[in-house]
Amino acid sequence: MIRSRIVGTGSYLPPRIVTNDELAKRIDTSDAWIQERTGIKQRHIAEESQTSSDLALEACRRALDAAGLKAADIDLIIVATSTPDFVFPSTACLLQAKLGVKGCPAFDVQAVCSGFVYGLGIADNFIRSGTHKRALVVGAEVFSRILDWNDRGTCVLFGDGAGAVVLAAGEQPGIHATVLHADGSQAGILSVPGNVCGGRIVGSPFLQMQGNQVFKFAVKVLDEVARETAVAAGIGLDQVDWLIPHQANVRILEATVKKLGMARERLVVTVDRHGNTSAASVPLALDEFVRAGKIKPGHKVMMQGVGGGFTWGASLVTM
Repeated sequence: MIRSRIVGTGSYLPPRIVTNDELAKRIDTSDAWIQERTGIKQRHIAEESQTSSDLALEACRRALDAAGLKAADIDLIIVATSTPDFVFPSTACLLQAKLGVKGCPAFDVQAVCSGFVYGLGIADNFIRSGTHKRALVVGAEVFSRILDWNDRGTCVLFGDGAGAVVLAAGEQPGIHATVLHADGSQAGILSVPGNVCGGRIVGSPFLQMQGNQVFKFAVKVLDEVARETAVAAGIGLDQVDWLIPHQANVRILEATVKKLGMARERLVVTVDRHGNTSAASVPLALDEFVRAGKIKPGHKVMMQGVGGGFTWGASLVTM
C-alpha cells in the first residue's frame, strides 16, 4: 500500500517585526490589553514588495533542503492562501515558475486558516492514488494587506509568513488520516466581504470578525474534529505526542487542549511571536518545533485548522 510521509519542513517569516507597543502608538490599545486577550506579543509584516509567492518560495527552498531534494523532484504543488498575488494565475503557478520548474500540476486551495490541512489531505490522496510521488504543500499569507489598521479588534491579531512541507510516497505510514469539514451558513462571522467589479471594490476589502462567535465555534469544532480524526486513524488521543491547532489565539489553543484532556505540555504554541498567519500558521509551527528538536522522527502529531467559510479539519501524522 502506498502512503505519504512528511520528509521535509520549511518556513519563512518576513524580517520586519511589529510589536504590540508599536501598534499602541497608532491605535487605542496596549501590550497588556493584547496579550491578555490573545497571547500575542508581536507579528511579522511583509514589505510592500513581498507577495505570498515570495514568502512561499523561501519556505519551499528550506523544506526541499531539509528533504534532500531539488525542485525538479516535485511533481505536485499545492498552495493554501487567502491572499494570492493575483486574481489569476494562481499563486502556486507563480511559485512553480520561481522554483524554476514546469509541467507538474500546481494549484491554490482557498479554505482560509484551514487551508494547509485541506492541502495536506488533497496531496495525501494524490500520492496514495499512485499518480504522484512527491508534493510541496504550502501555506502562505500576507494578511497585513486585508486588515483595517484602525480596527483594534482585528489588526492586532494577524501576521504574515509561510510554511511548507514535502510529502513523499513510501510504504511506512506518515499521514494516518485527514478529516475535513465546512459550514457555509457560518460565513458571516469571519469574512472579507468584498470583490472587484469593473475596476472598483464592491463591498469591504477588509477582514471582519465577530470574535466571540468565532471563539465558541472554533473550540467546539477543534475538539470534535480531533476526536474524529483519531478514530479514523485508529490512534488514541493519549498516543498523540503533539497538538498543533491553528495559531489564532492562545485562549482558543488552551481551551482546545483542555477539552481534549491532553497535557498542556503537548500543545504547540507560536502565536505569541507570529500572530495569526492563517493558512501558514500550522506549517510554521510544525517547522519551528521540528528544527528545535522538539518534534522528533516517530512522534505522532495532530495538526488542526479552523477558519472562515466556516472550514475546519485535522490531520494525524507520524513524523
